[in-house]
Amino acid sequence: MRAEVIVRQVGGVLRVRVTDDGLGGADAAAGTGLSGLAKRVGSLDGAFHVSSPVGGPTTITAELPCAR
Repeated sequence: MRAEVIVRQVGGVLRVRVTDDGLGGADAAAGTGLSGLAKRVGSLDGAFHVSSPVGGPTTITAELPCAR
């Protein structure tokens, strides 16, 4: 299995993107650890996105407000 983490500041937003080459099927609404991450990001007025089609890959992106 391979994973890649990219962290970037784009304007006033800190973007964290994690991609893996797993089997996919991750679902933040299923009560997994992803739902906890989504709540934490939301509590900081951020955005949390999961793309995980069956067969992969899975990409999780968190965008957090960030002062320059």
